[in-house]
Amino acid sequence: MSQELKFIACDLGAESGRTVLGLLKDDRLRLVDISRFPNGGVKVGESLYWDVLRLFDEMKNGIRLATHQHGADISGVGIDTWGVDFALLGPNDVLLENPHCYRDPRIDGMMEEVFTIVPKSRIYEETGIQFMPLNTLYQIYAVKKMNPWLLETAKSLLMMPDLFNFWFTGTKVCEFTEATTTQFYNPRSGTWARGLLDLLEIPSHFLMEIVPPGTVLGRIRTSIASDVGAKDMTLIAPATHDTGSAVAAVPAKGKGHAYISSGTWSLMGVESSEPIINEKALSLNFTNEGGVCGTYRFLRNIMGLWLVQECRRTWAQKGTEYSYSELAELAANAEPFKSVIDPDDVSFLHPGDMPARIREFCKKTNQPVPDHVGEVIRCALDSLALKYRWVLEGLESLMGQRIEPIHIVGGGTQNKLLCQLAANVTNRSVIAGPVEATAIGNILIQALALGHIHSLDEGREIVRRSFDVVTYEPRHDERVEAAYQRFKTLLPQ
Repeated sequence: MSQELKFIACDLGAESGRTVLGLLKDDRLRLVDISRFPNGGVKVGESLYWDVLRLFDEMKNGIRLATHQHGADISGVGIDTWGVDFALLGPNDVLLENPHCYRDPRIDGMMEEVFTIVPKSRIYEETGIQFMPLNTLYQIYAVKKMNPWLLETAKSLLMMPDLFNFWFTGTKVCEFTEATTTQFYNPRSGTWARGLLDLLEIPSHFLMEIVPPGTVLGRIRTSIASDVGAKDMTLIAPATHDTGSAVAAVPAKGKGHAYISSGTWSLMGVESSEPIINEKALSLNFTNEGGVCGTYRFLRNIMGLWLVQECRRTWAQKGTEYSYSELAELAANAEPFKSVIDPDDVSFLHPGDMPARIREFCKKTNQPVPDHVGEVIRCALDSLALKYRWVLEGLESLMGQRIEPIHIVGGGTQNKLLCQLAANVTNRSVIAGPVEATAIGNILIQALALGHIHSLDEGREIVRRSFDVVTYEPRHDERVEAAYQRFKTLLPQ
């Protein structure tokens, strides 16, 4: 491709959002940061919401800046966001209520209540999705219990990226990678699990047609196009679940590797040509989320750097600001494996005083209680690395083979301590990078949809050619094994 092609990726994460311009020429991709903006739940009373109107306006502003700075000849625009959250639209496509954040307390106890109606094994057999209280299934069950009129009034249910796609183009669909995060999509039939919803007396008339990643959704509405300065701009659905886009950009060669998409969440897994749904996968609580080019992401969701983010926010509220690099340095100087936690313990799910929660977990499990800032962060990072090993062992057991290397992509690659810990604890080579994997994967799928590249392998070759990675080799640490054995005693039995 001798002509330079321009793509815009609007990438919304749970902590922040960004608009990125991708310049594709001569089989190399270059990224230009256009705009960045904060994200996060907005608390009103006891409820936690997303500020979707501001996010929509931030994306429009990013596209406007991109066209003004780099020209209006944009080949495509793609939006990706986190999973599980949704909006309900009523008559005339009115937003019935502001979309809730998946950490909203309304989800508390809903998963367990659903299990009294539909057995856990039945849900997994139909969906192959990891059980987490934040899944759309339990959120929508909470709506049924607390505000049933919303479901009765709703004409459309749109996942978060689908809502923004609709506002930009007028097209209402549900992109495949997002649909799979709901826990009411059946990967065997390739359709919504309406029978499961029927058992819970949840209507399904408002579910949209499911379309694959790489679907061209159409041109941006005329009113928006004139506002942003690009009258012929086309919007394409990439893998709209951000992890789906991030995994598309993993710079791996061939098969046999694992990946960790590292950010607010750590999503660790392998690519599979079909869903893996069996009793062992259920017992280990692995998930089958949609991928690109006919793949599934067989993985485990891990709480991730949310632990660090929430610690940092808590300390800032109390008057002390730390940068992420400062926190990593303090953690590097703290004693390794002094105390460990299960990062996925439900006590860490909601916003709040994370340092206090980490200390409380250590106290109730009869471990030394982390004192200073470095010890708290070290406890979180050590524990994430230990969880990576536990997940890796589960993957290898299910796949029947040794898995190496581990590719880490996303913002978490900037935490060098965590990357080295991952190598040490798993005893595997870790290849870290690229940082902006989600935006890169978003852009690659747009280019694939428009015929500018022709396969996922070709796209990954472009990633390898365009972006640097760092390899971390495992270093022996005699404390690891004892810490891992202690860690496993903390996990639910």
